[in-house]
Amino acid sequence: MRKLSPLFSLVVFASLVLAACGTPVAATPVTVEVTRIVTAAAPATGADTPTAAAATGGETPTAAPAPVAGGERLQTVLDRGKVICGVHGTFQGFGFVDSAGNWTGFDVDFCRAWAAAFFNDANAVEFRSLSAQERFTALQSGEVDVLSRNSTWTYDRDAELGLTFGPVTFYDGQAIMVKKDIVSDPTAGLDALEGANVCVQSGTTTELNLADQFRAAGINYTPVVFEDQNAAFQAYDEGRCDAITSDRSQLATQGQAVLKNFADHVILDLVMSKEPLAPAVAQGDDKWADAIHWVVYGMIQAEELGITSENVDEFLTSEDPVVRRLLGVEGELGSKLGLSNDFIYRAIKLVGNYGEVYDRNLATFNLARGQNELWTNGGLMYAPPFR
Repeated sequence: MRKLSPLFSLVVFASLVLAACGTPVAATPVTVEVTRIVTAAAPATGADTPTAAAATGGETPTAAPAPVAGGERLQTVLDRGKVICGVHGTFQGFGFVDSAGNWTGFDVDFCRAWAAAFFNDANAVEFRSLSAQERFTALQSGEVDVLSRNSTWTYDRDAELGLTFGPVTFYDGQAIMVKKDIVSDPTAGLDALEGANVCVQSGTTTELNLADQFRAAGINYTPVVFEDQNAAFQAYDEGRCDAITSDRSQLATQGQAVLKNFADHVILDLVMSKEPLAPAVAQGDDKWADAIHWVVYGMIQAEELGITSENVDEFLTSEDPVVRRLLGVEGELGSKLGLSNDFIYRAIKLVGNYGEVYDRNLATFNLARGQNELWTNGGLMYAPPFR
């Protein structure tokens, strides 16, 4: 028999000592519940996957912009001549690019409104298609100037990630869609989903809310987690999940766009969370945040005043001081931000007011405005005074 090396002998001796002291050599196996993580599958029917070229409207994407010092983002954007806007890419109704590189959507139109306000050109924008996992990192690193990608304003994202949100452009709430042969009553509660497999996208508040709500209700379920929402819809449509959860707006728009037969499904009435969706910028640049915010507020105020892309020129001769300030006919509201005084006029003329953007992108999906009505119509849309 070979002699044991000194090092090996020391290891054996240490093991014997530990065993003698009652310390186990191997840890006792622990059983844990594992959520299935499913990588992105092919896009669901009716959804085109954006290519790198399509992500920027058909042009080759530019390199990531150089870091911008705090307080200089607005001037950097103005000097560059375009806004770099982080959006979705495969979410019909909100942020969608087809195989030809044509961008449409509610969030996309706000990007165009910012470009119109800053440059008098709604096309002076470069779109970056970002996944849920990429979106905040891209904003923090300066890859994009602003994020307009159906993102929920939360405490952690505001305080911990260092983002500045607002104003809210779409008030939403999380819901669940289920096949009618499993649950046919839209008024059913979570108990109707006992033991169900539920498709959900990872890296979202949706995933966290799902766990919270089912845990609070004491309902057993199996989350089937996807990195991509289109893959989640495809799996649900194929019967790999009993239900799917997302914002109510996404269930309605994506459901109609990609499911084989939307009539075979029901969106339950229950609301699992509050989801205020808002654009975001990186913290530390108040002037840039102000410019982003006040364009949105201007679009809301324009709808309240009845100013549209078609009649805005008629309002230029209005004697109403509120209208005159809003459109830059008088006052210095734009110059206080480093913009042209008619920056709101430009956004309305080239893109439209809030209601026009909503109707253009979401009316085809029969998505009622509800809380997204103006405050004068019982909703939550309200702009601070332009004075």
